[in-house]
Amino acid sequence: MKKMLSVTFIIVCAFAALLSGCADSRRTEDPESQSSGSDSDIVQEFRAAEDEGAEQNAKEEETMDRKMIVEVGGKHFTATLEDNKAADTLAEMMQEDPVTIQMSDYGGFEKVGDLGTELPTSNRQTTTRAGDIVLYQGNQIVIFYDSNSWSYTRLGRIDDLTGWETALGDGDVTVTFALEE
Repeated sequence: MKKMLSVTFIIVCAFAALLSGCADSRRTEDPESQSSGSDSDIVQEFRAAEDEGAEQNAKEEETMDRKMIVEVGGKHFTATLEDNKAADTLAEMMQEDPVTIQMSDYGGFEKVGDLGTELPTSNRQTTTRAGDIVLYQGNQIVIFYDSNSWSYTRLGRIDDLTGWETALGDGDVTVTFALEE
């Protein structure tokens, strides 16, 4: 949707520049009556808007495409990372090495494990669902196979839950998080 708006904006700017050029060609031929540089100003504005739109699109694509692999129970799942400081910090950690956590079952709806370090938090009251990956108390990763409501910082979400609950099993598990290559 944002790409579509950016493209529409660029087309509107180009059309405005074209119309402005047509209007300038209808003016009198007296060189002193024409303002100097008006076409140049429009072109510069158009190029600046185009560059800004391209930058925004690149940022959106980078954010939208941030994926990690979650390995649990011998199975690999792809997850999409959130766009926040906690997920950014986790991604930086995974760039160095995969992050492996021992996780314990809690409450029959989640697995919880100590990350061993603090991540920035932006906690919000959240109702989770199966496949959500969140940060709890700044240093614990929680992965859900059922629903819960609490104050968490979202880190990501499993893209395809096929086999998710089976892979997590009933007891403790070792989970490895790695950036998708």
